[in-house]
Amino acid sequence: MFRPPSSPNDSCEQQRRMARAPGQEKARNGLMHGGGQTRHAWGSTAEALARSGWRAVSLDLRGHGDSEWALNADYSFTAYSADCLAVIDRLGRPPVLVGASLGGVTALLAEGASDRVVSSGLVVVDITHRTNPAGIRRIRDFMASGLEGFATLDEAAGAIAAYTPNRPRRVNPSGLMKVLRQRRDGRWYWHWDPRFLEGGRTEVPRPEFEALFQVAMANIRVPTLLVRGLLSDVVTEEGVQEFLRRIPGAKVVDVGGAAHMVAGDQNDAFSQAVIGFLERDVRPKLSG
Repeated sequence: MFRPPSSPNDSCEQQRRMARAPGQEKARNGLMHGGGQTRHAWGSTAEALARSGWRAVSLDLRGHGDSEWALNADYSFTAYSADCLAVIDRLGRPPVLVGASLGGVTALLAEGASDRVVSSGLVVVDITHRTNPAGIRRIRDFMASGLEGFATLDEAAGAIAAYTPNRPRRVNPSGLMKVLRQRRDGRWYWHWDPRFLEGGRTEVPRPEFEALFQVAMANIRVPTLLVRGLLSDVVTEEGVQEFLRRIPGAKVVDVGGAAHMVAGDQNDAFSQAVIGFLERDVRPKLSG
């Protein structure tokens, strides 16, 4: 566990989960989860990467999991990308950044809005700068619905099942203790700062956000893969095509049977797509 550089009013500790590759590692992958998730979302993916010789570092983004909550409630894209750059500096050499949803935006801005190359490659999971407003609204509604907590883990499992009808419901909800915390009132609460949903997180005026994204995409020169869930209601075809046009050499892989949370829905197919990209597009460019 370590603390990246931060201002006195904004201390956000990054929690790392290491999956070590057997033998000689090929490169590190920095795994960044989506909004409302924690580093545990990448458990199976990190293990698959390690089995293929790729080391994985899974982060709790600010305000999530075991990382600290921002004292000034700054959960903006720029704050997340600054955190990402601080972590990269600690890793010693440019990692491959793998980010889902919020983590994907963070990866894109960290690489594209920087004045230097900071990564060895990008894997962006089910997010582009042009999204379906209805899909984003459904995510926010789901997250907001749990702000008052759940009486039991089974109740929380029911809420997740309603939000992810394409997945089988959990038989044993005890695994949710990784993403929920029981407070003194006995109720179970999501393990992220409720202020994450308030103004200031992603509330950049849309034209300004799109302009920032356009500049970032035009500046990316590392191998880039967009992974889209074919059942996703977040990513649009328009967004995918513009993503591919704006980022030189960018590729897209579609994962059938997966909605917005691709790794959680179809982890085997997702991991195979990522490892294939790493071997074909990233590994040949690695030095040493």
